[in-house]
Amino acid sequence: MAHHADSSKANQNPLKDARVGGIWRLGRKIGSGSFGDIYKGVNVQTGEEVAMKVESAKAKHPQLIYESKLIKHLQGAPGIAQIYYCDAEADFNIMVMELLGPSLEDLFNLCSRQFTLRTILMIADQVLDRVEYLHSKNFIHRDIKPDNFLIGRVNGPHQSVIYMIDYGLAKKYRDPKTHQHIPYRENKNLTGTARYASISAHLGSEQSRRDDLEAVGYVLMYFCRAGTLPWQGIKANTKQEKYHKIMEKKMSTPVEVLCKGYPSEFATYLNYCRQLRFEDRPDYAYLRGLFKDLYIKEGFDQQDASFDWTPKLNARNAGLGHSTDRLHGHCTQEPRHWSRREQDRLAPGRSRDASKNQLAVGNGNMVNPSMATNPGGVSVMAPDRGAGEAAAQANLETQQEKDEIFVSNLPQRPEQQTLPTFGMQQSVALGIVN
Repeated sequence: MAHHADSSKANQNPLKDARVGGIWRLGRKIGSGSFGDIYKGVNVQTGEEVAMKVESAKAKHPQLIYESKLIKHLQGAPGIAQIYYCDAEADFNIMVMELLGPSLEDLFNLCSRQFTLRTILMIADQVLDRVEYLHSKNFIHRDIKPDNFLIGRVNGPHQSVIYMIDYGLAKKYRDPKTHQHIPYRENKNLTGTARYASISAHLGSEQSRRDDLEAVGYVLMYFCRAGTLPWQGIKANTKQEKYHKIMEKKMSTPVEVLCKGYPSEFATYLNYCRQLRFEDRPDYAYLRGLFKDLYIKEGFDQQDASFDWTPKLNARNAGLGHSTDRLHGHCTQEPRHWSRREQDRLAPGRSRDASKNQLAVGNGNMVNPSMATNPGGVSVMAPDRGAGEAAAQANLETQQEKDEIFVSNLPQRPEQQTLPTFGMQQSVALGIVN
């Protein structure tokens, strides 16, 4: 009984009956970010629904004001949520922003943890565009994962747009005026989500643009492999031990093994990212081109903007927004699987061209990770119906497991203490004005 009481208390509205900014009313909790909780809210004057991110003003490392300034700096580009308001209310920092649809993780579950190659390539194109845009604005994200990419509101005009969210761990990697890159450092604690973190981040290197892109590669392979990466489900006594084991598994799994049975473009992508040096500017057009060319080569319809989940959402007229509400068991149609054409192309045993597996560590010295691997821990099944179901079933044992975010030694941001309200003065202090 106590458990239910605690759970109810955890979901209570911290600002019941309050009017945030005089016009927004806080509703039910719909999710959590890297810092703070997310609630659905409503503009009491217009009836427009919004997302409201709430953080205790007494938090040891308050992040919401910082995040709101960064999102304000990013406004105006596709896939960036609109921000309406951010300020302190009572004992909370509150940010009001555009209400979005479900995350890629939610949609993956809606599709029975099976995406077609076509949808994965469409995801890659938009996600890489969002990452490049963030980098062009002098910041890196440092927590790339399916949960941090949401589609536009269901049945809205931007339902086919993928949005990047949760900038609580984002960091400026270069001076906005001189473009002087931050210095390379070692012995850093892991920041981000272990499942998708780059090997360099695991090794304690300061993160840069290359790390965001390597994480994108792991997200894409997560989708290709029906939600089962070789380093998922690892057990350990402590978080540090777990992260170390995840790192060892990543380093000992050759890219060619990770990507076996899938188009060589995925291995080419990951090898390119791993070979980047700390300060290198990635060739984003080349990386997007890998997947665009594959899309064309496969003969997919370039005029069709629908994803695997589109008919499911439209049929259900789902009212999901900006949340981590899971969709397990809510699928009303048969799950879509890899097409016969895709199955033929991806049959196991077909040779794949992939460059030598090398990893750039430190300031760019090239080393070859150990080629040792545990074949039993790596799925190399062809993505046909039976293999997909087997992989999905195996993943049921671990999908509830959360790869915890481990954050320490957060960068000091004195502007948070000196600039408590939203405005251009804050942006200047933050160093994000071009």
